[in-house]
Amino acid sequence: MKAKWAIFSVLAVFSLLAVTSISNALDTREIDRIRSKEALDKQDLQVIDDFLADGVEELLNAQKFTDIAKLRTVILSRQSTTQKQYAQQFSASAFKHITSGLQASLPLPADRRIKVTVNLMILIDGLADPALMELSIAMLRSKDAVVRYWAVHSLTNDGLMKLLNSGDAAASQRARVVAEKLKELVDSSEPETIGLIVQFAGAVKIPQGEGLLLLIADARIKQYAAWKVAYELLDGTILRLLAEKMLAGGANRTALAYRFGQLYSFAIQRYVKGGDYLTEVENQQLVSVLVATEANCVSKLLGALQTGIRRAIERGDDTGLWSEHDRLLGTDAKAGELAAKIKFAYGPDSTGKMHDGPFALPAPPKPAG
Repeated sequence: MKAKWAIFSVLAVFSLLAVTSISNALDTREIDRIRSKEALDKQDLQVIDDFLADGVEELLNAQKFTDIAKLRTVILSRQSTTQKQYAQQFSASAFKHITSGLQASLPLPADRRIKVTVNLMILIDGLADPALMELSIAMLRSKDAVVRYWAVHSLTNDGLMKLLNSGDAAASQRARVVAEKLKELVDSSEPETIGLIVQFAGAVKIPQGEGLLLLIADARIKQYAAWKVAYELLDGTILRLLAEKMLAGGANRTALAYRFGQLYSFAIQRYVKGGDYLTEVENQQLVSVLVATEANCVSKLLGALQTGIRRAIERGDDTGLWSEHDRLLGTDAKAGELAAKIKFAYGPDSTGKMHDGPFALPAPPKPAG
């Protein structure tokens, strides 16, 4: 897991390097000349198109990371303008030439094709242009995890989220399309990509965002039950967003509460039952999730400061931790304080029965051999 996260971290950090550098290869004189013009003629619009054509072509041919970062910086720095003609042409030309770049990458050897595609996805991410969303959506089907990560990133970054949440009908429709497409990735994506989808689900201002968050919580609950969950810190974010939506009076408050209770329960049960099955890193991540969720979520949901889980963990008192789990989340014999406050039950189970307490986490798998 560490290796996977290292790959994504290197790519993410690298995309931010050399942001003040200037590419010597991409000629910017003509486009800089027309950027301040009040009205653009046909030749000026051609200058913009030529600039994007040259920029994308150089991205396709560049080999060094530093050259690629410089090229992206130069292209992005020429996007921003208040001149409507300029902005429209820049957007149209970016779509045309990035599309051509993606098509040109198809015959390349796999490793080179992936690098080119990732570079173009990072460029789209920086542009944060709704007109380019269909290119990112198409890349969600990529078999390469890094390509999918940057495709999702380009659909969920802060710049695009502001546009999707602007409130107009077109923006809301785009947001709904993205939400539906992201649903298809929930069961098959790496935790770092799920993290992006979680943030989108929490931030987007459409009802489908709440449904997406519930779907992610269900997927994580299943992974806990199978002892296949990875990167437990992600669940701290999921639990926080579930709680925030409950506190905000989400339309599906009962469904949100059930997922919150069951996911939090499984995190506690994993910590108690994990023993030697869990690594030290996994234990530390679980402790962080359990303590932060108690302080920042459970306390707010119940309207009173809760410290029992933190104190039990500090004492190494598993019995005390179980007691707090049962008090807050319930047992088959008695509903917990959270359920009493929010009015929800757990389930249904395979027989259709609802329960007062969360489902039990099976014992961890026995070591092979």
